[in-house]
Amino acid sequence: MRVLVTGGAGFIGSHLADRLAADGHEVVCLDDLSSGRLRNLEGLLSSGRATFVQADVVEPLPVRGPFDRVYHLASPVSAAQHAARPIRTLRAGAEGTRRCLDLAAACGAVFVMASTSEVYGDPAVHPQVETYAGNVDPVGARASYNEAKRYAEALVTAYGAERGLRVRIARIFNTYGPRMRPDDGRVVASFVVRALAGRPLRVFGSGRQTRSFCYVSDLVEALLGLAACDAAPGPVNLGNPDEVPILDLAREVVALAGSRSAVEFAPAAAEDPQRRRPDIALARRLLGWEPRIGRAEGLARTVAYYRSEEPIA
Repeated sequence: MRVLVTGGAGFIGSHLADRLAADGHEVVCLDDLSSGRLRNLEGLLSSGRATFVQADVVEPLPVRGPFDRVYHLASPVSAAQHAARPIRTLRAGAEGTRRCLDLAAACGAVFVMASTSEVYGDPAVHPQVETYAGNVDPVGARASYNEAKRYAEALVTAYGAERGLRVRIARIFNTYGPRMRPDDGRVVASFVVRALAGRPLRVFGSGRQTRSFCYVSDLVEALLGLAACDAAPGPVNLGNPDEVPILDLAREVVALAGSRSAVEFAPAAAEDPQRRRPDIALARRLLGWEPRIGRAEGLARTVAYYRSEEPIA
């Protein structure tokens, strides 16, 4: 197949591109490099198994079909980016998603949208199931990302209903592993970088708020399965249901890094969800998918990557 991956130089996008190319597909990676990095694609591009196009999905797309699949992952990803550039985040979800949908429709491609567990907001239902409508403030501190993705889901659904486009929506929960930017503020990257540098790990609030972390190779398997699934009726949760308090995660990272870093507490972040755990019964039933990499193994791999490959800031 010929496959387009928007956000292809990013953390998840580059791993997905690697796997698609390894499976023998022709891969086009499109990224504006605002958060993605070309170093994530060095091996893939040097092998000749993929091409790279630097472009912003908000603008007219400088790529043409045919494509058999379009994976739309392009979006600012971290809370710091959303806070600094909320309009860009909203435009990526709205205009960017529309442009990618129009391209997929012109090609008759399967369209896979990377949505997020953030559409559930600070959930009143636990664990979160796809039928839960969420608890989101449309003008709150996290609204630019939440509402960008919620609108994008509605747009994708409309293209499926009105134009018959084969659409898939992946509601992705916290994902981690090699190639996360060390400076983008996501919790695993931040903890690992600080632990390896011997700096305090900053925990916001009490640290009892929970998240569920999925290793990136497991997520890639799920995205491939979702694209190939003809029975996906709507959004599908993709994540690891192994839930952990953030304070416990910090201690695990310190131990795995062999660090003496202390844990320091900072005021709670605005509208920080208190619990986050996916119900993945639908993914199990539709895709036969189950995460395989436990947190201890995944964190150890991530620590090893940062220790050997990344400059520690």
